[in-house]
Amino acid sequence: MQIGFKALEAKFGVMLAQPLRVTSIIGTSRATRESLRGIENQYPAVYRPADTFAGHFEFGLKYEEIDLEFFTRLFAACGPQPLEEWCRAEPFGQYARRAGFFYEWLTGNRLDVPDLTGGTYVNAVSDDAYLTRTKAVRERRWRVNNNLPGTPAFCPIIRRSPALTQALQFNPLDALAELDHQFGEDVLMRAAAWLTLKESRASFLIEREADQTDRVKRFVHVMAEYCGKLDEPLGTDGLAVLQKGILGAAALRLGVRRSPVFVGQATIREDVVHYIGPHFSVLGDMLAGLQAFEQATRGRESLARAAAVAFGFVYLHPMSDGNGRIHRFLINDTLLRDQAIPAGVILPVSATITGVREFGHGYDRVLEVFSRPFMRRYDAAYRFGEMVEYEDGVKSNFVFDAYDDANAAWRYPDLTEHAIYTTHLVAHTIRHAMADEVRVLVRLELAQQRIKDVLEMPDMDAVRMIRSIKEHGWRISGKLVKEYPMLDDKTRALRVVEAVQSAFEDREPLPIVE
Repeated sequence: MQIGFKALEAKFGVMLAQPLRVTSIIGTSRATRESLRGIENQYPAVYRPADTFAGHFEFGLKYEEIDLEFFTRLFAACGPQPLEEWCRAEPFGQYARRAGFFYEWLTGNRLDVPDLTGGTYVNAVSDDAYLTRTKAVRERRWRVNNNLPGTPAFCPIIRRSPALTQALQFNPLDALAELDHQFGEDVLMRAAAWLTLKESRASFLIEREADQTDRVKRFVHVMAEYCGKLDEPLGTDGLAVLQKGILGAAALRLGVRRSPVFVGQATIREDVVHYIGPHFSVLGDMLAGLQAFEQATRGRESLARAAAVAFGFVYLHPMSDGNGRIHRFLINDTLLRDQAIPAGVILPVSATITGVREFGHGYDRVLEVFSRPFMRRYDAAYRFGEMVEYEDGVKSNFVFDAYDDANAAWRYPDLTEHAIYTTHLVAHTIRHAMADEVRVLVRLELAQQRIKDVLEMPDMDAVRMIRSIKEHGWRISGKLVKEYPMLDDKTRALRVVEAVQSAFEDREPLPIVE
């Protein structure tokens, strides 16, 4: 026998885009089974709740997970009556109060029950189990501390699962300090410009636009100029600055979209839809909710915040163009804003996504955590009809018939897996990608020093020689000799090659005898 939220789902015929992760049943003993489909908890008979709305909802609040999409759809199906009866019967019961609070917060409708005039305040959700607001808002009517991190229009949920708790033990500042300790003080600052360029190029690889030199340069400028520096990057003005910087003033379309959007791919026979974005009429409120989340959670775990801000943004897909690049910008921006990484340092997370198979595939998989069940729920609700030109100039024949129904899913995404992925992504980027880049920088600087012991020259010429020698397998090419005739001297040329090669092989240069 199913109990808790699953029982209410069945009783009221609730249809979810994101299935409930937890199933609770009555059995002979206490047991838990986890699988790809979720968690099944078995409880002995003593746990059996009353077979009423109040009984099952209270059990769910006690032993299961908060699911705001489910609450929204359940409240729409059951109406206010069962909550009003429960709150009148148990006016000071913490679970009745929390249920009443959730109903009013999510629906915007007021229950016909009196305000509480006394009693201890209880948290809406557990700070130990979820990422919550840094400072809760007291709801005097219910004597509830509203610590939900967003707004009714948009409130991502991050569960403090064991996997996330373990992942969040990684400290980016400590890991970066270790790089400085290993390779020399301020080495990251010397590598900052190259790391920013690396991130920008890789971000365009994700967009399949790596050959667009001018666009890469624009993104380099945006990353260096604005990361961690805009007052409100998710505000209307902040997003306008980012989008214009990324796309350029001559971009065809700027601003928040006023047309439908889907993510997919074109085939010979038809367009395949992988994900559908919210209707443009609700984007303002949803973006304000994401901005409220960013503001309300400041002081909480930076890596989890970065994941929620970045992936929350990409699921809203709010801009007319540039969503993917802004999404990846927001990861670095949040970490810099929280001082989780030093000012001036850009983590090349896009390079890890494009260069490491595990994270490239993982990026797609984590996006599908939300998009795949969403599309299963709405696979029959979209079609391609007549071409329509929208306010922003976009012409589209895409029609989605379930915008209102899908709002409950779009507004309350569970981004726990996204937080785990982002934490591992940042950890790998620092420990491997950045360590490798810093190692190359240190070797390059050593090669410059050693080559100048052979030939005095400006830095640009030294770098030109080093690149050519390295690219040609520790040999001096004829082209390089034409450019630098002094290298026609074989002994001098051998000394130059040895200066460069020894630096990159982490050894002392061998003596070259004339």
